[in-house]
Amino acid sequence: MAPYESDDSTTAGEADDLRAGRRKAARYVVPVAVVGVAAATIGLVPALADSGDPNLPKISAQQLIDKIAKSDVQQMSGTVKITTDLGLPNLGGLESSLTSGAGKSGDGSSADPTSKLTELATGTHTLRVAADGQDRQKLSLLENAAEYSIIHNGKDVWGYDSQSNEVYHSTGPAGAAKQRKEDVPATPQGLTKDALKSVDDTTSVTVEGTAQVAGRDAYRLVIKPKQSGSTVGQITVAVDSKTGLPLKFTLTPASGGAAVIDAGFTQVSFAAPSASTFHFTPPKGAKVTEDKQGDHAKGHFEGGPKADHKAGKFPGRPGKSDEGPGKGLDGLNVLGKGWSSIATFDTGGKGIPSGSKAGGQFGGFLDSLGDKVSGKFGSGTVFKTRLINALITDKGKVYVGAVTKDALVKAANAG
Repeated sequence: MAPYESDDSTTAGEADDLRAGRRKAARYVVPVAVVGVAAATIGLVPALADSGDPNLPKISAQQLIDKIAKSDVQQMSGTVKITTDLGLPNLGGLESSLTSGAGKSGDGSSADPTSKLTELATGTHTLRVAADGQDRQKLSLLENAAEYSIIHNGKDVWGYDSQSNEVYHSTGPAGAAKQRKEDVPATPQGLTKDALKSVDDTTSVTVEGTAQVAGRDAYRLVIKPKQSGSTVGQITVAVDSKTGLPLKFTLTPASGGAAVIDAGFTQVSFAAPSASTFHFTPPKGAKVTEDKQGDHAKGHFEGGPKADHKAGKFPGRPGKSDEGPGKGLDGLNVLGKGWSSIATFDTGGKGIPSGSKAGGQFGGFLDSLGDKVSGKFGSGTVFKTRLINALITDKGKVYVGAVTKDALVKAANAG
């Protein structure tokens, strides 16, 4: 099926405009955090919004995508609640050993954004976000009786962990941040960008009704894989009807049950935040760690809507280079296309041991995650979550994707 459908009244010029709109939207909006599951173009099945509450003018999927692409909210603040449920088993006593160093960088700073924001990968969290143009953003992760903040103000990026009273500081050339801004992935707009970069002609994109989020009228954009074998059921995005800003992002798995990711604004304002919001001075007695690489922390605001990514060459998309199918980055190959894509690579060694071979509690943890499988490829273990699954063969070959266990075994047999 073509990436989009048009009726007989659509002129060649209008079709070109639609294609241009999709290319522009692709720069704004990302694969659902799975290696190799991405595509540069946006495939749409036009559909008109159903009647609902609130009552908004009808809009097609293509028009709503264009609205997201053209959204240029420079000033805003709000509160975001995010819940992530990958279905991982209880780590028990192993949890402390795995996470004891999670808040520490190589220099021992618990305020390093690189490690601190990984906490958003599980559980429920509340974030406060604020932005005033491309040079000033702030995100705060609210914890029990503590707060972690990352503040970008001009050339400076600060991370502050109130619990440990530690500060992380990075600087970059003046003006560099204007070219290297990015929405934090845990916000609805960052997640939507990830999802829409995955959309191609293997995807159905429709507008299905309306909603109200954080007191704002919104359209419901629904993204569904057409292919079988994907663990993704559907993605629903509530898009602000006036600004085009994604207000809520929900990813439900094909297996049913609770959402894997549910992130949405509970409060939002488009007024300019106070300038003091972005001012930061290390508290007295705080341990300050300077980033030796200068702009390391800016990666959390990098490569945003204005970045000039060329179609088919998004960073981190193995198998999509000009070298042709099956040629990837760092030894990665990609099998299939769209939402059923599977990335594969060879570790060059043996598979990951489990049970008694792995030893003690760690071996039991691996067993709790994995299912032993066998086929023409030999034998191996499938490590599973509610979204991403990976097959590691006993010979050390890895197959990973947002696909089912059966799809991984089928790919290994064919490989």
